[in-house]
Amino acid sequence: MGRLVPDPTAAPATTWQSATVERVAVETYRAKTFTLRLAEPSPFRAGQHYDVRLTAPDGYQAQRSYSIASAPDDFGRIDLTVELIPDGEVSPYFHEVVEPGDLLEVRGPIGGPFTWTPDLAGPLLLLAGGSGIVPLKSILMHRGLASPDTPALLLYSARGPEDIIYRKFLDSAGRRNPSVAVRCALTRRQPPGWIGYDRRVDPAMLRECIDELMTMHGNDSVPLSYACGPTGFVEAAADALLSIGVDEATIRTERFGPTQ
Repeated sequence: MGRLVPDPTAAPATTWQSATVERVAVETYRAKTFTLRLAEPSPFRAGQHYDVRLTAPDGYQAQRSYSIASAPDDFGRIDLTVELIPDGEVSPYFHEVVEPGDLLEVRGPIGGPFTWTPDLAGPLLLLAGGSGIVPLKSILMHRGLASPDTPALLLYSARGPEDIIYRKFLDSAGRRNPSVAVRCALTRRQPPGWIGYDRRVDPAMLRECIDELMTMHGNDSVPLSYACGPTGFVEAAADALLSIGVDEATIRTERFGPTQ
């Protein structure tokens, strides 16, 4: 397939718009972050996403949704982190073809139930599986800018250390603010001397995280929980939260995965 380009006649400007790729950053061996400058900026909430549509010279189109990784303070530019799906239609194009200066066609922001704003009360428990870290990074960054005293604990489940997206950001998150804690669960490969979790997310692990969050917060306020990642991870995390008595009304979920 040749280089895909935006189709300016495909939809009204109020629906689809052009975005210029300003920067491409390698996050892991299969994840890259693309910084896009929007032609028609629109405010967004942490946790929302954009649709991306690619059009081939023969008119064939492919469309996917990608969560926003950046904070809402600069909505004229957005970061979209794309994980490579080897047999996918869109992610290989991003990884193999897209470079700074290219134009993409995007639509958004989109999404509501999974978003976070500073007016929501209580501490934050953020549960990420794989690329599910993307919208949670936006939430964590927005919390730091708009409500830095809101306690937050991020539990990130990944197969191995090489699969951890935003490693530098996460390593420094706790050092920048005592109200933030980051915990990792490596389910398949752990480096020598690993002191984090070495198993899949389970009720006991979540109980420990909630207890730590309550200690950080100084009281027993119920945290607002966000779980994002593959369907299996999200369902297991939600079930585990319910099993230890977390109110379903305080749990928000979003599932990631390749299009079937």
